[in-house]
Amino acid sequence: MLSVDKLKELSRKQQMNSEQLAGHLIKAGRNRKEALAAVKNWQKGLFKPQPNADDIRRLASALSVDVSELVDWRSSYRYAPISARKARLVAELITGRSVQDAMDILKFTGKRAAAMMDKVLKSAVADADEQQADVDNLFVCSARVDDAGIRIGTKRWIAKDRGRAHPIRKKACHIHITVTQI
Repeated sequence: MLSVDKLKELSRKQQMNSEQLAGHLIKAGRNRKEALAAVKNWQKGLFKPQPNADDIRRLASALSVDVSELVDWRSSYRYAPISARKARLVAELITGRSVQDAMDILKFTGKRAAAMMDKVLKSAVADADEQQADVDNLFVCSARVDDAGIRIGTKRWIAKDRGRAHPIRKKACHIHITVTQI
């Protein structure tokens, strides 16, 4: 996926504005207005329209960099069976570290969320490896955990005094990990 921060930084270093970048996207089948709107949206972090591999390749050639310097790799675990509050403790441990350090930390962390985070991190690294990234220079640029509400299928009750019943609420979360190349 196209990295917004890297796109802004590289275009600032190369002193290229949105119009010049859009000129390289015109050749991809877009008209000038659509290409300019797409580049401005991508620089803002809006991915409408979604940049495809050809768009990223054309932007990289316009900025005279390799494609792997312009992208980052993401992986997610949707509806993980753990509360977001517990998973955030583990996510804070690995944010900003190299991938190898993060895997070592997750291996020796005694939390249940560590195993889930490890699977998501390995998935993101495998995606980066598949696209010919240098796996030794990858680091975790963001690890985010969002609340997903109450898990489906956990509608149960616990008996309380005077014939009352209280619901048992089991929480779920979404785990998102992004790795990028140094």
